[in-house]
Amino acid sequence: MKKGRTLFVLGIIAVSVFALVYFGISLTSNLGKSTKEISAEDADKRLNRIYKDINVTTAAPVKGQIDLDPADVGDSLPDISKFPLSVDSTTDSFVEIFSSTEKSGTGNDGWLNEVATAFNAAGITVDGKPVSVQIRNIASGTAADYIRSGKYVPDAYTPSNELWGEMVKAGGVQTELITKRLTGNVAGVVMSKPKYDQLVEKYGSINVKTITDAIAANELAMGYTDPFASSTGLNFLVTALSTFDSTNLLGDKAVQGFEKFQANVPFIASTTLQMREAAKSGMLDAFVLEYQTFVNAKDLTGGYVFTPFGVRHDSPLYALGKLPPEKLEIIKKFGEFVQQDSYQKTAADLGFNGLKDYISELEPVDGSLLSSAQKLWKEKKDGSKPIAAVFVADVSGSMAGEPLNRLKESLLKGQKFLGKDNSIGFVSYSSEVTIHLPIGKYDTNQQSMFVGAINSLQATGGTATFDGMVVAMKMLKEELALNPDVKPLIFVLSDGETNEGHSLDDIRGLIETYKIPVYTIGYNANIKALESISSINEAANINADTEDVVYKIGNLLNVQM
Repeated sequence: MKKGRTLFVLGIIAVSVFALVYFGISLTSNLGKSTKEISAEDADKRLNRIYKDINVTTAAPVKGQIDLDPADVGDSLPDISKFPLSVDSTTDSFVEIFSSTEKSGTGNDGWLNEVATAFNAAGITVDGKPVSVQIRNIASGTAADYIRSGKYVPDAYTPSNELWGEMVKAGGVQTELITKRLTGNVAGVVMSKPKYDQLVEKYGSINVKTITDAIAANELAMGYTDPFASSTGLNFLVTALSTFDSTNLLGDKAVQGFEKFQANVPFIASTTLQMREAAKSGMLDAFVLEYQTFVNAKDLTGGYVFTPFGVRHDSPLYALGKLPPEKLEIIKKFGEFVQQDSYQKTAADLGFNGLKDYISELEPVDGSLLSSAQKLWKEKKDGSKPIAAVFVADVSGSMAGEPLNRLKESLLKGQKFLGKDNSIGFVSYSSEVTIHLPIGKYDTNQQSMFVGAINSLQATGGTATFDGMVVAMKMLKEELALNPDVKPLIFVLSDGETNEGHSLDDIRGLIETYKIPVYTIGYNANIKALESISSINEAANINADTEDVVYKIGNLLNVQM
């Protein structure tokens, strides 16, 4: 009996020792590791576990015919009716004006529409005939693409700033500056007040020079918008270049300074809305915005500071092409009409005409130099970090017909915007997942196989969207193991209706931990479902139910790739 009791005690001791050793090993194995490292380990295990549950096949590569001609923006632009008139003409004798969106939209952004409506009701005549204007609401960069490509040239153009006017002029379009200012506005950097105070204490003041220095020193997380499409983004690009060398914006000194600064820019937004959402998430200390938008954003004016930069955004008005004297006179009369005190007061009530004392920091920049600056940005925006991207295409039965045709068209045309220094892979999914193209450098051979894979797609089966994303993440993790410096991206093209495989809840933690931006393009889609995927890491979502999907995707790939 005594012997039995002894064995029992020894057993208890043995179990206790084992438990202490086990938990000691478990605890000490994580000593010295950050939470991020531990969660990354868990994420890798989870990724491998989920991947094993998915039926993945690898397709034989298929080469397709590639078109080596450069991308033609004009070919991808939709019919101009995609951008409806915000004010229609009321007489037989009229002019059409392309207007930037901050002044020809709705609500606080509808000032020019009010003025144009009043102009049309004022009974103004030219050569004894009543005249009017019609306003087309269209972003400055998109408008410049229409005008420079010749796809649609209005009678007049009022972008946000003079930079676009210079680019249109450099594109060979005859331009005449009617007035430098319809109403006042300024571009600026919006910075959180704590960060602003911290940088003022170190640098003494805040301007683009101290901002670029702070970013280069990794002291400021700032985002800005696409300089191919955004007036504020283009303005910031040339202003930043000028801080490195004001005498030669594209010289070696400016380029080297830009590369060092750009290496620490965490975020380039396709749209201002996308950038604002990133700021709300706490990802950014600062971002670019127009003053009129800033003063109308109640969530910003309390805790942020606005610092103006670059050229003013005073909405210049240009006449375009060889116009008949009658049309030119209508444009001039409209430019004069806008200057009346009552309309400028209305503009001020809507947030315009603020910061009147701010003088443009930049001298006028030649349009051809601006185009070269955009190309430089495209080449250098990712610094020394090439991109590795996996395209994930939905080929389920619900994509049959027009959705799949549009997906193919947008990818075939959009692939011309992919940088040759980047790497891409291609996956399709229905109930199962197929790897059509392992990740590889986007040379002519990879491009040919990418085109061949796109052309081979056929729609059938269920929709396992998140299985496709898991396979893409697995491919990118393997690529990162080989090339740790690459920047990973995923592009999901789908109708958003997941009905098989894993759920978003199953993989949300993986997306958050790996911090891989997932850009989504929806075809006849459940846009909310796709937006929820993109919002996890502040990526963009595109609604492909519109006629301008090819143009939108081209812009997206131009910015991100």
